[in-house]
Amino acid sequence: MNILIFNWQDITHPLSGGAEVHLHETYSRIAAMGHDVTLFCSSYDGAKPTDEINGIKVIREGGRFLFNFVVMKKYFTTFKDRKFDLVVDDLNKIPFYTPAYVREPILGEVHHLLGTSVFKETAFPLASYVYLTERAALPMYKKIHFMVHSPSTHREFFSLGFDPDKVHHVHYGVNHRVFCQTGIEKSSIPLVGALGRLKKYKSFDHLIEAFVIVKKEVPTARLVIVGEGDDKPRLMELTQRLGLNESVTFTGFVSEEEKVDWLNRMHVAVNTSAKEGWGLTATEANACGTTTVSSNVQGLRDAVIDEQTGLLYEYGNREKLAEKIILILRDANLRGRLQRAALQHSHEFDWQTGAEKTMEVIERVVAEKRKIQ
Repeated sequence: MNILIFNWQDITHPLSGGAEVHLHETYSRIAAMGHDVTLFCSSYDGAKPTDEINGIKVIREGGRFLFNFVVMKKYFTTFKDRKFDLVVDDLNKIPFYTPAYVREPILGEVHHLLGTSVFKETAFPLASYVYLTERAALPMYKKIHFMVHSPSTHREFFSLGFDPDKVHHVHYGVNHRVFCQTGIEKSSIPLVGALGRLKKYKSFDHLIEAFVIVKKEVPTARLVIVGEGDDKPRLMELTQRLGLNESVTFTGFVSEEEKVDWLNRMHVAVNTSAKEGWGLTATEANACGTTTVSSNVQGLRDAVIDEQTGLLYEYGNREKLAEKIILILRDANLRGRLQRAALQHSHEFDWQTGAEKTMEVIERVVAEKRKIQ
């Protein structure tokens, strides 16, 4: 089968996140099954126009801010006549509106709809534009099949009037060859960690503010924030203003190996996001034998079983967040119980299984289109 994917970024993009990890892990396995997979995405400084990454042919054009316009032009000038069996449209931020012009079968992919959470991320005029374009596109996208990756997003689609028969839930996975217990011991000092793109809606500032309370109760505790993003300067300024420079480390961008090392060393990993498609960083932490404290929001509440594999707290409540962190740091028995259950739970998620289920959905979508024709 010949598959074309439209996505804003590829796995090598400096701002890639969970959506790109999912795309790469899933479709590289589909390519390994013998299918042709082409990804069309935006470019970035230093990127090659074309590339091949684990069997996925990557074509990069245009900047990420206006890439939605590049997609439409490229479809008509290049892709329309290349006999693709399926087009995958990753609905993320500003839509590509493919149902309006793509003639091949289309499979929508969504991790989570931004909705009002975009107003936590950017200035009002731009946030309003993103919000309105997403809302305006939804009626058009109700015509096609979609894959979603958490029960919360599944329910959200139903509440918006999508046909239940056209919304398919395929779980995220974990690369257990990479994310695993490596034999590295937990840090000799109480170590709290957080991983991810440093974006405003991820609310890393909540963790930094809560850490002031943690330090009062556990003076030797340290916080490491692993990742890069445009919110980093604001977060570093907040850290300095709160007098936490000696206790908080910003690693910046790190390799997969370094990420796994940090996850193995942490006593607890924290997720403070306002909304997620799935708590991938929580599941990856679990696979490394580390429990989590996560905000009780869409996506994260799906990845974390409260009081079994980790602890949930009310989003935005810094006092409750600090309380949960302190509890895990102080109670070794609780921490050990959560870690063991989290590790076991992580093995329920596998990228190969997800890729096989994705192919089942793809085959159904293509077969339905052929029947109509």
